[in-house]
Amino acid sequence: MKHIDEYRDKELVRLFAEEIKKLASRPVKIMEVCGGHTMSIQKFGLPYLLPENVELISGPGCPVCVTSRKYIDQAVAYSRLPDVIITTYGDLLRVPGSTSSLDQEKALGADIRIVYSVLDALLIAKSNRRKKIVFLGIGFETTAPGSAAAIIKAAMAGLRNFFVFSAHKIMPPAMEALIDEGVMIDGYLGPGHVSTITGEKIYYPIPEKYGLGVVISGFEPVDVMQSVLMLVQQIENKTPKVEIQYTRVVKPEGNLKAQQMMEEVFEFRDDWWRGLGVLKNSGLKIREQYARHDAEQMIEVEVEETIEPKGCICGEILKGIKKPKDCKLFGTVCTPTDPVGACMVSNEGSCAAYYMYNR
Repeated sequence: MKHIDEYRDKELVRLFAEEIKKLASRPVKIMEVCGGHTMSIQKFGLPYLLPENVELISGPGCPVCVTSRKYIDQAVAYSRLPDVIITTYGDLLRVPGSTSSLDQEKALGADIRIVYSVLDALLIAKSNRRKKIVFLGIGFETTAPGSAAAIIKAAMAGLRNFFVFSAHKIMPPAMEALIDEGVMIDGYLGPGHVSTITGEKIYYPIPEKYGLGVVISGFEPVDVMQSVLMLVQQIENKTPKVEIQYTRVVKPEGNLKAQQMMEEVFEFRDDWWRGLGVLKNSGLKIREQYARHDAEQMIEVEVEETIEPKGCICGEILKGIKKPKDCKLFGTVCTPTDPVGACMVSNEGSCAAYYMYNR
C-alpha cells in the first residue's frame, strides 16, 4: 500500500472486522498507549465496527496528559522571570496549572514562544544571548532524541543560555504498572512513533512477565483493525508476543542513532505520572555531563503549591478504568475552549478525542 486512501479502504476495514468477530470467542480488552491511536480510533468510529466482546480502551499515551500539574506550575514560574524566554510546543500553552497557565502568562506579557522544533529554540538562544532560553521537554521516546540532539548542539556551540526543562518519560514502566495495578487488559496496541525510535525490544517483558501481547500499530483505520486482529489471534491461540504491524515505518532494532543520543544525554529517574503516581525509572533526567543545560539545576525559581482540580477524573481515564463520558465535567464545565484537566487540552487527549468525535 502506497497511498493514504488504501489505508482507509472501507472494504478492507470491514473484512478485518468480520475476521475479528469470527475469532473472538470471549471478552477482550485491548489498550492503546498512544494518543495518536486514541484520536484515530475515535475519528474513524472504529469501536462501533468491532463486536461487543472486543473493547478498545485508552491508556496513558498522551504526554501532555500524564505530565504533572507541578511541572506546569514550575514552567509558569520560569515564565515570570524577567530574563527568561520560554519555548514550547503549542499543546502545552493551555494546560491549566494550579492558578495560571502559560497561555495566561503570555497574555500578561511573558515571553513565551511556540516552536515547531527544538532546533527553533536553539536559534532563539543564538539570537538572544542575554536571555535564558528554556525549552519545555515534553514527550516519550519520540521527542526525547530531539531534546538530546539540541543539548549536544548547544554544548558544542557554547550556547550557555540554552536550557531544557525535562519531563520526558519512557513508556514500558507505565504499561507494566497498569498490569500490576490489576487493570483488565488482554493486549496492547504498541505506539507506532515511539517504536520507530526504540524498536520492539522494549516491549519484550510484557509477554515474558505478564503473558500479554503487544502489536506495534500504524494509525490509519486499516492499520488499527489489522493490529486488533493480530492481537485477537494471539489471545485465541495463547501465543502472546511482540509483533510489528507498522512495518513500513518501524524496524525491529529502531533508530540506533537516536537511541545513542538519548543514552548520551539522559539517565533514568523515578517520575510522576497522572493516575499512576511515581513510577521507578520511568523518567529521563539530564546527565551531570550536560547539567549546564538543565533548567532544573541551573535556574532557581519559587514554585507555588500545587492544587489539583476538583471533579476531574483524568487520572482514571488515563488508566483505562473510566471513559471521558463518565466524568461529570465532560462537555459542560470542561471543554476544549475552557479545559479543566489536561486530557481535554492536548490534541492527543482522550477527552479531546471524545469531545470532537464521540459526544
